[in-house]
Amino acid sequence: MAAQLDDQTRAIITACVPALEAHGLDITREMYARLLADPAISALFNRSHQKNGEQPTALALAVLTYARHINDLSGLTGMIERIAEKHVGLNILPEHYPHVGTALLGAIKHVLGDAATPDIMQAWANGYQFLADVLINRESQLYKANEEAPGGWTGWRAFTITNRTVESEKVTSFELTPVDGKPVLRHKPGQYLSFNITVPGQGAQRRNYSISSAPNGTSYRISVSRAPHGLVSNWLHDHAAQGTQLLVSAPAGSFTLPDATTAPAVLLSAGVGLTPFVSMLDTAATQGSAAPALQYIHGTHSAQTEAFGPHIRALAEKGLVKADVFYTHGSTQHATPAPHATGIQVHNGRICPTWVRENTPADAVYYVCGPEGFMQDMISGLKATGVPENRIKHEVFGPATTLEDTLNAA
Repeated sequence: MAAQLDDQTRAIITACVPALEAHGLDITREMYARLLADPAISALFNRSHQKNGEQPTALALAVLTYARHINDLSGLTGMIERIAEKHVGLNILPEHYPHVGTALLGAIKHVLGDAATPDIMQAWANGYQFLADVLINRESQLYKANEEAPGGWTGWRAFTITNRTVESEKVTSFELTPVDGKPVLRHKPGQYLSFNITVPGQGAQRRNYSISSAPNGTSYRISVSRAPHGLVSNWLHDHAAQGTQLLVSAPAGSFTLPDATTAPAVLLSAGVGLTPFVSMLDTAATQGSAAPALQYIHGTHSAQTEAFGPHIRALAEKGLVKADVFYTHGSTQHATPAPHATGIQVHNGRICPTWVRENTPADAVYYVCGPEGFMQDMISGLKATGVPENRIKHEVFGPATTLEDTLNAA
């Protein structure tokens, strides 16, 4: 159990909020420059997020959110859980935390200069250690659960690519089977796998990919979109053939349907954001009448970029899901379902939050996954139509922070 913060520490951190609003990004940039100077620590990070500025920005927002909520941390439960899940997937260990703390405190002193008084530095040392203890405790629970679950494991486990399937002109699926031939942990639909992939000439790279298959106890499937300048995604598409071995950590993530729910769920995606929803849909198809009512709404450029299109249509024909697909470019003439296909509609244009609200159940819970701009538009738009925040769930590709932080800071 983490020791509680004293009143003086909380008061000083609260007083630092204006400085964080003005200089938070400078602090996190300096912090990452210090961390990445250590090869043993830099290997833990997705370096593409450093190049495009996502990681420092995400951390700056997270630190600011922490400071704003320091007197009532109950509002940070979701953020802490997401960070802990990401850390477990990436095999972050207690011994890594002192390195981060040293870099953060050094960055605060460097950026704020004389304004970083001894009292301020001590308060932030206390605040960081408190948060580190909370995360370490939660991560310990998650590691233990993974180790004790049937088919579970901790650390990196070797898997072999046993099959490749081209799903669209951009997306390819990879089926993964453990090298040791033993069972695998049955993931919760919506979870992701973390990978430690060595790209020739680029060193070890850490990435997360959603699982796109229903749990079966023997294998997993990921479906990867070829991203412009995507170091790992392009390597997977171009070089990861059948027989290639990859290092994988146990399934992680809290972007899942509740174990027991009666509320209808709307699965709202764009691009490769559909991957966790394919896992959810395939799982529901095996549950019959016990499955929650699911509605699938997906946006993509065209029929050529629509991954899993025939599969979704087959589920819709069987009445297992109601589906709407939006093409932002081109015609629907090659993708409109046959007259006997029920439960699916194909549209031209972009998904509009108002349309979503008007064409989904009044008591629906919305699950949103896709590019950041799409998620910002959908979450803001749904809130504007009156959907309560607690009925909007989302998954983020990228650094472990909350999209709400970005929305609230805008």
